Amino acid sequence: MHGYSRLGGAARSPPSSPRFRHGRSKSSSSSKEGSSMERLLFILMSAVFRRRGLLLFAPLLYISGMLLYMGSLSFDVVSIKNGVVVVHKRAPPGSVYRSPQLFQKLLPFMEAEAANANRTVNVLMKAWTRNELREWKPCANRSVPQTALPKSNGFLIIEANGGLNQQRLSICDAVAVAGLLNATLFIPIFHLNSVWRDSSNFGDIFDENFFIQSLGNRVHVVRELPDDILQRYDNNISNIVNLRVKGWSSSAHYLQKVLPQLLEMRAVRIAPFSNRLAQAVPSKIQGLRCFANFGALRFSEPIRTLAERMVDRMVKYSSQSGGKYVSVHLRFEEDMVAFSCCEYDGGEEEKREMDIARERSWRGKFRRRHKIIKPGANRVDGKCPLTPLEVGMMLRGMGFDNTTSVYVAAGKIYKEQKYMAPLMQMFPRLQTKNTLATPEELAQFMGHSSRLAALDYTVCLHSEVFVTTQGGNFPHFLMGHRRYINGGHAKTIKPDKRRLALLFDNPNIRWEVFKQQMKDMLRHSDQKGTELKKAGGSLYNFPMPDCMCKHVEPRSENRNTTKHMKL
Repeated sequence: MHGYSRLGGAARSPPSSPRFRHGRSKSSSSSKEGSSMERLLFILMSAVFRRRGLLLFAPLLYISGMLLYMGSLSFDVVSIKNGVVVVHKRAPPGSVYRSPQLFQKLLPFMEAEAANANRTVNVLMKAWTRNELREWKPCANRSVPQTALPKSNGFLIIEANGGLNQQRLSICDAVAVAGLLNATLFIPIFHLNSVWRDSSNFGDIFDENFFIQSLGNRVHVVRELPDDILQRYDNNISNIVNLRVKGWSSSAHYLQKVLPQLLEMRAVRIAPFSNRLAQAVPSKIQGLRCFANFGALRFSEPIRTLAERMVDRMVKYSSQSGGKYVSVHLRFEEDMVAFSCCEYDGGEEEKREMDIARERSWRGKFRRRHKIIKPGANRVDGKCPLTPLEVGMMLRGMGFDNTTSVYVAAGKIYKEQKYMAPLMQMFPRLQTKNTLATPEELAQFMGHSSRLAALDYTVCLHSEVFVTTQGGNFPHFLMGHRRYINGGHAKTIKPDKRRLALLFDNPNIRWEVFKQQMKDMLRHSDQKGTELKKAGGSLYNFPMPDCMCKHVEPRSENRNTTKHMKL
């Protein structure tokens, strides 16, 4: 039986370069020179130790020899005890959390600058370049012919796991796969995640009626399976065969492996479904992804109502900056700090709390054999979550002064009172969902992390500046959504955390130098804001050109003449 688908020797190494061979011989000769120096030092030290009168100077001579021989390496002399020199290797630059010390040094300069600032100039009004490159317009919602869909090949059941935006990813990919297979999509089932611990169903987070109606002439979607299918599997969806599709499977895999089973069994299940469809698929299937994300998915009415209120309040609260505000996705919750395996300034108490948190959420993952935790290396590599203090220093360095309205999107911050205090000191006009909404308004969402994240998502979506601090699905989807509604520009600060680690670990840096570094980082984020999707990239993060169309205004003779006159 044939189902209907909607898609019509090892390389030789080049000969080594004489230049590289010469370089290796130089390296060899330098190592010989090093060994000669070692022998010379040994002879000198032996001579010194034969003369008892010079024993007192032995440590000093030893240190001098070490400095001569290894002066290019970072070594510190800690102490001399009983004639023994204790030498420790200095921590590599950027590997230790010293941001609080730097903050204490730079704070007076921040305060002095704020006192003398010209309040008529706000960096929020000029954070992003206003140029003519913003020619991209949303086109994911383009209408399709009002023709009846072909007869369905069967039912596709998927299980969306993870948090809010990982679920969003699964839903949009499921719509694409259903279109590819000409299958009827059963409203996605949400898996209860051990980390997120949210029991919400699809309709608690997204507008189910709108989703079904919007996809009406693109993909079949149903809330319930027909009786004959349920009876075939003893009225238990879990009895439907789970195909266990590999991650990033191609459209060809679905057509060759999944479609035949769908036709035979009339219903198939794929669980889990996160990242089960390749980024590169035919344009028609990409179009379904675009429409699902930007056209068919909207939050449920209770979430939408409160989120819109919160945006309105944030805009009014930011009246002195023209209703514009900064939003920050702050990933400094306990589980994120624990998962990062980074160290801050909490000492042994922090280490103990992080060990408990890791064991609670990931049961033994970090205690496996050969698992080595290297906090310093993680920090140098830019993998540590930025603290609220570091985010504040970065923003002040970029020119956002203490009158800037800031919205912080986050879960429960680790040691909130300690770590949030400096950020609030730098930005007194700081808001969170807990301050922007009343306890009564939030009551229906408490205990449901995905619904609370949906509130944060909406407030961040409509900010003038969005700051991402740790990656993940939240900023991945949000940056793409912001590009979609802002003419192709993400309007997002994505800091270089490797560079920040070095700057925050430099106690001698001057305020003017620090500011220049931060402004360069803001300028770089502006330049990268209008990136197009590259091969293998995600349209959820880079919607151009799959989900957006380039808009070129007609150029009339009058307009050209005017332009010429201005020049």
